[in-house]
Formats: sequence, C-alpha cells, structure tokens
Amino acid sequence: MSLLAFKAAPNGCTLPVRVHPGAKRDAVSGVHDGALKVSLTTPPTDGRANAALIAFVAERLGLARAQVTLLTGAGSRSKTLRIVGLTVVEVEVRLLSENA
Repeated sequence: MSLLAFKAAPNGCTLPVRVHPGAKRDAVSGVHDGALKVSLTTPPTDGRANAALIAFVAERLGLARAQVTLLTGAGSRSKTLRIVGLTVVEVEVRLLSENA
C-alpha cells in the first residue's frame, strides 16, 4: 500500500503535496497525511514557489517541466500536482528513494 494518496489518471497520476517555502534547502522532507512534504528555498511570492515546486518535482522524477502541472492550491501550502508519463509506482519510487 502506498504512503502517498495518489490517484490514477489517464497517462499518469495526481499527487497531493504539502509545501514548506523558505526552507534552508530544496528536499523531499517526508510524507504527512498522504501528501508528499516538500521543502523549497524559494519564498511564496508571485507564484515563484509554485514554479520552483514544479521544477523540483520534474527534476526529481526525470521529466520535462511540462509533464508536471499544478491542478489545485496555487495560493495554498496544500497542492495537487498532475504528473504525466509515469505510473503511481514509478513516481513513488523516484520521489521517496534516498539517493534521488
């Protein structure tokens, strides 16, 4: 059973994320209530943290930025991302592996 509350979607999945902007470093900092916890150095100003989140997740998954989109939560710490091109299992392994 997955630690993350993924939902399967055509050609990919959706992923709940909880963002901590203004952190000391960019990192996956765990899982809480089914959401991936992500720390970002970028402050939550003018949508910059949202762009940084998409870039971070895309890089961590080995995807183009266009394959990761923000579905909900543009002005909130709780967000939902749409990931295209990977299965739920592939996303979970890539995001939660220690050496990713």
